[in-house]
Amino acid sequence: MADRAAQASGVDGFGMMEAAGGAVAVAVGNRWPMQPLSVLCGPGNNGGDGFVAARHLAEAGWPVTLALLGSRDRLTGEAAHAASLWKGTIAPFSVDRLDDAGIVIDALFGAGLSRPLDGEALALVETLKARHIPTCAIDVPSGLDGASGQVRGAAAPADLTVTFFRKKPGHVLYPGRGLCGAIVVADIGTPAAVLGDIAPKTWENGPGLWLDGYPWPEAESYKYKRGEVLILGGEAITGASRMTAQAASRAGAGMVTLAAPTRVWSIYATSLINAIVRSFDGLPEFEALLADRRRNVIAIGPGAGVGSSTRQFVLAALATKRAMVLDADALTSFAEAPEDLFGAIEGPCVLTPHAGEFMRIFHFEGDKLQRTRNAAKQCNAVVVLKGPDTVIAAPDGRAIINSNAPAQLATGGTGDVLTGFVAALLAQGMAPFEAAAAAVWLHGAAASAFGLGLVAQDLPDALPQVLQTLHGS
Repeated sequence: MADRAAQASGVDGFGMMEAAGGAVAVAVGNRWPMQPLSVLCGPGNNGGDGFVAARHLAEAGWPVTLALLGSRDRLTGEAAHAASLWKGTIAPFSVDRLDDAGIVIDALFGAGLSRPLDGEALALVETLKARHIPTCAIDVPSGLDGASGQVRGAAAPADLTVTFFRKKPGHVLYPGRGLCGAIVVADIGTPAAVLGDIAPKTWENGPGLWLDGYPWPEAESYKYKRGEVLILGGEAITGASRMTAQAASRAGAGMVTLAAPTRVWSIYATSLINAIVRSFDGLPEFEALLADRRRNVIAIGPGAGVGSSTRQFVLAALATKRAMVLDADALTSFAEAPEDLFGAIEGPCVLTPHAGEFMRIFHFEGDKLQRTRNAAKQCNAVVVLKGPDTVIAAPDGRAIINSNAPAQLATGGTGDVLTGFVAALLAQGMAPFEAAAAAVWLHGAAASAFGLGLVAQDLPDALPQVLQTLHGS
């Protein structure tokens, strides 16, 4: 799409192909020493990029073998011109082309692949996958859907992927992200102005998306101006909401109040230093806590328990039309009647399910990006579908894919901390979509800053270092 928009604006199409193939050749030369190299070209523009890369590497002295899927006389446009400039032989397309290859350039199919691989292409990709030959993929590993990150038929992992202008969703969504290896985004002359023509609604998460609106402390601020988060505590599991409270405090909420069931009030009161602990017994007393409008954000879910009482608390809180974060048990409690939850959402709201919780209340199929978008539209709230490739989606179709989450976040309680981060940023005035995106990124950055051995309660304490660095930037 970007290539078509660039050409429509007057950019020479073959000039972009020449730049693309040249960028691939440079990337290969920077990564590997000179050795026998096989370039596997497809019948479209991805194959044209491969012809250009092969020519540049051959001119630099590399021993290059080139194989084309299909016949040369069926190439069209820029790909045909690129093939006409290749002065070497074109070998028959078969798995034999891998026999003596030290490196493979995968130029079969790009990000726009619309159907599963089959025939010779499938056989060759499966063989490449089995042999573990060092591979550079052009745009995406062949067989990978650039829009979704899903594999169509088969895809061989690449050690290096060279793409152009901007990353595609498939570069940051799993399983695609795990197949791309190191990613180089090359400038091939596509004008930045084409983004306006494309009007993208999907971004990779990063401070550039939300830092301008980040609620840094101000000299004349005070605690209630920075917002108050009310968190519902559970009776059986008390650690989850305590971590939410600690996270909300660290992320800048001016006040944090935890509503603790009377029977376990002492557990909360003796262990929380940075939060006010209020006891309550039943729905009427919880509604009394909701009556204080200074509590401008309500977080329910971590450790709350699954059942009718949690449903009642959620519906009572939603009736205030104040900003809310709903996670874990607050979502699962509506598994039998999710429409009751969706219909009650009238104010700003962020839902933060993991995959299992998502499936309990939403019933969409397809790739992760589309499922999250559909869910946000259905419930009229921001949905954060957590995972190593967390997707944040707004009801209007905007979506952000997060890519900075390290593996050590896969431990119990980290989602409870994320709930606190989101709630704190909402309390300080960030809009739900931006607050969710910022919280998810900070969550990943804090985990990376702490390193290995992470447990969930380490995340709030790792956050100040991240914020200090971010503020300094």
